[in-house]
Amino acid sequence: MIFHLCFNIFAADISIMTKKKTHSESLHHKKGKKDISVGVVGSGSFATAIVKMLVENCKVVHWCVRSEFVKGAIELRGHNPTYLTAVNFNLKNLKLTTDINELVSACDIVVLATPSIYLSDTLDKMKGDYKEKIFVSAIKGIIPKVNDVVAHYLRDEFKIGFRNQAVIAGPCHAEEVAMERLSYLTIATVEDKVAEKLESIFNSDFIKVHGSKDILGNEYSAILKNIFAIGAGIASGLGYGDNFTAVFVSNAIREMETFLEAIYEEPRDVNESAYLGDLLVTAYSLFSRNRNLGNLIGKGYTVKSAIQSMNMVAEGYYAADSIYKTSKQKGLKLPIIDCIYRILYEGKNAEKQFRKLTAKLN
Repeated sequence: MIFHLCFNIFAADISIMTKKKTHSESLHHKKGKKDISVGVVGSGSFATAIVKMLVENCKVVHWCVRSEFVKGAIELRGHNPTYLTAVNFNLKNLKLTTDINELVSACDIVVLATPSIYLSDTLDKMKGDYKEKIFVSAIKGIIPKVNDVVAHYLRDEFKIGFRNQAVIAGPCHAEEVAMERLSYLTIATVEDKVAEKLESIFNSDFIKVHGSKDILGNEYSAILKNIFAIGAGIASGLGYGDNFTAVFVSNAIREMETFLEAIYEEPRDVNESAYLGDLLVTAYSLFSRNRNLGNLIGKGYTVKSAIQSMNMVAEGYYAADSIYKTSKQKGLKLPIIDCIYRILYEGKNAEKQFRKLTAKLN
């Protein structure tokens, strides 16, 4: 009841704030929009937020949505019928389709923003010449079909090399993008020209972009923070307070660093926003779907019923299995990951598991 009340308050806030911004013309807009062919695949909350970011700078944004119903609703009402409904679009700035091939053929830059569990079903339909396109992953999960991250999936299944890839990291909640609250993106890519082009189409009055070359580190950290956010939510549901959560998060960032170093050694500072910042906002924010999933479990919901009660995909649930197994293969000691895995996949009692975990944190 409290959760739904908080959600309604935030939804109202989003609606009010966004309506004030609708069709506003800032100094940034007056500089002229770019004629860059870019498309977004996905119609969830973050996909919708990305489209909003891109229409700030691009004359036209191609948008591949999941169904004719969603496409028709956007064309009729000018907004996504299910997610971020207060964000209104000028339809002259959009080219909507349900055909992945139509979008890919029309675009030089393709932003993937579907839940990870649906990506393979979408991309398996992709045909034609796409290997010279730039694919940007805004996905924060493991691809179940291959039990791997998007970067490896694109490379191995579609022969799209890292030079034609980029990864978007946060901290950046879709709901705050909808309200045009100042948000930060980290865009990881190994090619400087790609980085410059992506920065030019994402930077705006309310979006600040920073660059990175740590593609795999940014992708894995975005996955890990979702798992840790489930843990933070479980702690909240169990009645643990801010003091414990602070200790939990400080241990989580150390576990993240241990995992990243084992997976892919790269000069990186996990205290930067793409790592620690994204972890913090996902662990603490009421907008965080992974935290909300954990909160339900902590309050006594079964894992299955908690997942079914949500209308958005909590990527951390699906990723926890893969990350746990990888950590065991690498011989890593990650007590938080182990704890969350046992609760999610072995049906262990959350209260007992967290009581054991408290003895291992410092």
